[in-house]
Amino acid sequence: MDITQYFTDYTLRTITLGTAVLGAICGMLGSFAVLRKESLLGDAISHAALPGIAVAFLLTGAKDSNILLLGALVSGLIGIWWIRGIVSKTHLKTDTALGLILSLFFGFGMLLLTYIQKQPNANQAGLDKYLFGQAATLVESDVILMSFVTGVSLITLLLFWKEFKLLLFDRNYAMTLGFNVKFIDGLISFFIVLAIVIGLQTVGVVLMSAMLLAPAAAARQWTDKLSVMVLLAAGFGIFAGVFGTSISASQSNLSTGPVIVLVASAFVVVSFIFSPGRGILFKQLRLLKNRRELELQKTLSFMYTIVRKHDDISRPHAIKILNNFQGFTKSTLAQLSQKQWITINGSNWSMTDQGFNAATNLYDSNKVES
Repeated sequence: MDITQYFTDYTLRTITLGTAVLGAICGMLGSFAVLRKESLLGDAISHAALPGIAVAFLLTGAKDSNILLLGALVSGLIGIWWIRGIVSKTHLKTDTALGLILSLFFGFGMLLLTYIQKQPNANQAGLDKYLFGQAATLVESDVILMSFVTGVSLITLLLFWKEFKLLLFDRNYAMTLGFNVKFIDGLISFFIVLAIVIGLQTVGVVLMSAMLLAPAAAARQWTDKLSVMVLLAAGFGIFAGVFGTSISASQSNLSTGPVIVLVASAFVVVSFIFSPGRGILFKQLRLLKNRRELELQKTLSFMYTIVRKHDDISRPHAIKILNNFQGFTKSTLAQLSQKQWITINGSNWSMTDQGFNAATNLYDSNKVES
């Protein structure tokens, strides 16, 4: 695809800007949902927004996106209020409350959509785009609204950064300091709901939770610092939006929303495998390194028990006496020789002063631990 199309094609430019902004706000706010262990929150709220869209249409009879999204916002806020109420006033846990609200609201929303579809009114066509998203319907006013919400979210995030961070990692300590925990918690939840609602038109009810969580989950693998995680998640979200839109525009019959989610999911897969701190690949490499180091220490300790019985530590010993020792391999012997802990002469080995000192330290440290 020619890059100049992003500047000359109104539709492509609008969709790209919209998905980039959506990726940024979802990455920022999704970080808090992931760290609060409320990964299902995005799924529950996006599904809870569906009846709000249907009710807004039934009341107004118009498909004005601003009115429909306002209905979705109200419905989403009611959903999260019910979730908090169920958790605080009953013995049910958060995951159970999320599942209940998701099922209840989504079922009610589908019931209303079915009712609307059977009405003798041609104006109801197209409401199903909120189920799976339709980025092609984005217009400049939608992008402006998304940018405004993102800007307000960023300003709020900066103003309440310390409070959000404290609540995130130590809620009880925040309460002892006199912070209004309910207000701060409600503020975070409100902006998460807002981010979900503005993304419904682009990604849809079904996939919105992935858009909220995937960039944050990918970013979490690369850092332990909240500020870095939020920036990385926003960057991943922006790139997923832009790159997903490019792929969708370059191929026919590819929906933009699902492609964006797949790109964001690819970031998660790559991060899970290749991140230095938590990645599966580096974990396995560290495991292999530790295992080899343990085999090396075990072999050296066994040699040390043999050498200690003799006055001359450089006395040669046959390699074959090591054959029955569990953990001994030829590569272990070669590594010990490379470290200059032993010397090998034909089928015999002897310990060096450096190796004897290393084995003594190892023996003494194991004795202290036991």
